[in-house]
Amino acid sequence: MSVRTASVRRRLAAAVALAATLLGASACDAGSPDPAKPTQSKYQEGKLRVLASSELADMEPVLKAAKAATGVGVELTWTGTLDAAEQVASGKADGKYDAIWLSSNDYLRLRPEAAGKLSSETPVMSSPVALGVRAEALARLGWKPEEVTWSAVYEAVAAGKLTYGMTDPVRSNSGFSALISVASGLSGAQAALTDADVKTAQPKLKEFFAGQKLTSGSSGWLATAYAKRGDVDALVNYESVLLSMNRDAKAGLTVIRPRDGVVTAHYPLTLLTSAPSGARESGRALTDYLSGAEAQKAITERTFRRPVAAGVQPAAGLAADKRRELPFPGTRPVADGLLASYENELRRPSRTVYVLDTSGSMEEEDRIGRLHSALTELTGTGDSGTGQRFRDREEVTLLPFGDKVKKVLTHVVEPGNPGPALDAIRNDVKSLRPEGGTAVYGSLKAAYEHLGRGNADAFTSIVLMTDGQSGDKARDFDSFYAGLPDAQKRTPVFAVLFGDSDRKELSHITELTGGRLFDATGGNGSLDGAFEEIRGYQ
Repeated sequence: MSVRTASVRRRLAAAVALAATLLGASACDAGSPDPAKPTQSKYQEGKLRVLASSELADMEPVLKAAKAATGVGVELTWTGTLDAAEQVASGKADGKYDAIWLSSNDYLRLRPEAAGKLSSETPVMSSPVALGVRAEALARLGWKPEEVTWSAVYEAVAAGKLTYGMTDPVRSNSGFSALISVASGLSGAQAALTDADVKTAQPKLKEFFAGQKLTSGSSGWLATAYAKRGDVDALVNYESVLLSMNRDAKAGLTVIRPRDGVVTAHYPLTLLTSAPSGARESGRALTDYLSGAEAQKAITERTFRRPVAAGVQPAAGLAADKRRELPFPGTRPVADGLLASYENELRRPSRTVYVLDTSGSMEEEDRIGRLHSALTELTGTGDSGTGQRFRDREEVTLLPFGDKVKKVLTHVVEPGNPGPALDAIRNDVKSLRPEGGTAVYGSLKAAYEHLGRGNADAFTSIVLMTDGQSGDKARDFDSFYAGLPDAQKRTPVFAVLFGDSDRKELSHITELTGGRLFDATGGNGSLDGAFEEIRGYQ
């Protein structure tokens, strides 16, 4: 989920079977989370332009059937809840999209200026936030799943008996819902969350998020990373995602909906008032189809989301007992304050090394200028909102390289006084000059060595940006990586395909380290967009 409005968030389809199921992998009218896919600029009869939550890519087969039945195709552009709310409220979605399809419109409703932008909304399905727990952790805790509360989860985490992963609330719909679920459950709020409720819960929230060992910008990558690691006991995500993991990857998770309540996504397909009349008619035909018994049955059986149509039975594995709906924040300042608190106070701090190709070829086509611009954007401005700059407590290291590492420039963003570190990063970025060769693997080794000397209680990651093929040996790095302690091997490399870089080479690096490849070549995306999307994984 992203607050930033400079670009529409892009989503990459993962290359494994589980992520393909969760995020969608093939390109059809429904689309896939592909950053290279442009949004059509004008309405085309019979094709809805929809700004949508990325987890809806698993609806592709249902939308294919909908097109066959109604003649209405769908072009999905992926986004997070906060980014969608900003686009709709600011008018940037007018004329560009005909509808939005998010996990929830609750945050959007906190924007008064958005009220006149929405024509109609139809909930299509639902899925509550839940906790998926490994069998061994469940046995160790002695939990009875039907009796578990958010307080019990907190107590287990605070005692060091449970670790978990969840997506980034600022950039992911499921993470935002999970944050509200936990805050509501631990505050004891009986109505809409207030600042006082959040303040009451803050000490417990701080302890709770100390147990978060995995973060991600998408549910698909989170599932893949979780499967690779053996030191994370649980995931906080939508019930539908967790059950899909059990079906598709034999994850063996016990899915728990805490007894004291949940936040539920209802996925309302919402038409915009700015949509042409033909699009609104197509939207009504689509929602009528999706609300019908045939589509509802297909939805619940394919995605494990709960049907909204009377008489349609939920898929096997969906428990029928009811849960209280936990209250959403009543005002935008409360919601934004909770997100800001998570970013800058509650979650574990980040340590990130940016391994930056500043070889001679970066002088071509002003590539170095694009790198300057993309990195400078991450430092934000004086009034940057949540998610628009490096976080408080974040350690940011720039490691520019050519034939070898040129410098190692590290700054920590101090809480309450971020300006000096952000200014220093901007100045360091300005000083980057293109010269020399392309020692990718040796520079990655230096990045891992740097991270091995610092705070281990942090989310660590490496961002690799190169515009060419490495001049040193892959096998040397592979051997180095194999010899790292297990804890250091959990630091992923997020590589950015840029200029003339070698996709095969970068794919090897990301697959080896458990990272992900982001495409910023030509028309496939932008360097600033790739860097911004990576922020959800750090």
